[in-house]
Amino acid sequence: MPRDLQKEDENKEFKRRDRNIETTEPETEFVEEVVEVRRVAKVVKGGKNLSFRAIVVVGNKNGKVGLGVASGREVVDAIRKASNLAKRTMVDVNVVNDTIPHTIEVKFDSARLLLKPAAPGTGIIASNTARPALELAGIKNVLCKSLGSNTPLSILRAVFKAFDEIKPPEYYAKLRGIPLRQLFHGEEVAKS
Repeated sequence: MPRDLQKEDENKEFKRRDRNIETTEPETEFVEEVVEVRRVAKVVKGGKNLSFRAIVVVGNKNGKVGLGVASGREVVDAIRKASNLAKRTMVDVNVVNDTIPHTIEVKFDSARLLLKPAAPGTGIIASNTARPALELAGIKNVLCKSLGSNTPLSILRAVFKAFDEIKPPEYYAKLRGIPLRQLFHGEEVAKS
């Protein structure tokens, strides 16, 4: 093979590898937090099959967050599977001025959760279970109260249900037929 053709083939191969690197999403964009690892058992004829269940929250601290729950024979396998699942099931969260736009109460199974917007500087006032999801969603000031079950998985599913039900302020202004500015300041509409 002539030297020029060999060099050209090497350049094509290098460009192809470089293109693949660019198209893949950087793994460092998302922060991963393990909420719980629990040993679970399946009772079978020969005894018990032991495995581990992991609950993982993944987010970019800028409005995207995901929840993953998976089981595996080893703790590392369970965490890896849950992390991959969380990255595939990301949701967008409406964050306004580092808090949620409005108060919301949600119920998932026996868990009831109350989320309220908070003033700047308040921080995240929430349980150790709900805190990772709120932090990784990019919310910096919020009040969160669990009113029902304290099971970690139920609380996290309730938090994600709240994320789905929270709408941006523009949605409510359009729904009420008023300008966005009036929605926040409560000004009366000028009568004609």
